[in-house]
Amino acid sequence: MPETKMIVNLSNRHIHISRQDLEALFGVGYQLTKTKDLMQPGQFACAETVTIVGPKGKFEGVRILGPERKETQCEILASDVFKLGVPGCPVRESGQLEGSFPFEIIGPKGSIKKEKGLIIALRHIHFDPAAAARFEVKDKQLVALKVGTDRGAILLNVVCRVHPSYALECHLDFDEGNALGITSGVMGEIVKL
Repeated sequence: MPETKMIVNLSNRHIHISRQDLEALFGVGYQLTKTKDLMQPGQFACAETVTIVGPKGKFEGVRILGPERKETQCEILASDVFKLGVPGCPVRESGQLEGSFPFEIIGPKGSIKKEKGLIIALRHIHFDPAAAARFEVKDKQLVALKVGTDRGAILLNVVCRVHPSYALECHLDFDEGNALGITSGVMGEIVKL
């Protein structure tokens, strides 16, 4: 029988930033300040935050997650689209930025207008290859995930992401967690429908 259970952690809106954009926002040669390691190897929360701006509103204090990325992307919650005024913001897998929404970033030393990079993150599970084999899943496969108790539900369209650098972990956002009545650290279970 394949394994089915993994830890579920919740993520708030956050931004991944490129070297070029980091320097435009914080100054030439600026280095990110790690405050906490995340569960995914090499990933960490930073002390630095920025303001993200849409056509109708903004969010201050949006946390930067490191390390630097090749391309800047900001992951927001579905409920954020109303305040920002970005009703067409797409649900996407991280890194899939073609056709994503434009937005502005304001830092302490400057601001940048991005033509793309604003997304709502697609719910997903990280697997290293050995874990993917134990769960009998493949990269990009969509599965159903049972999570929660009193307000629990089965979530459809959870994408499996398989890579040697990943650790077994499911990521849902705060909107999904609130709807399910869960916090980070609960267990989720892949189910067959």
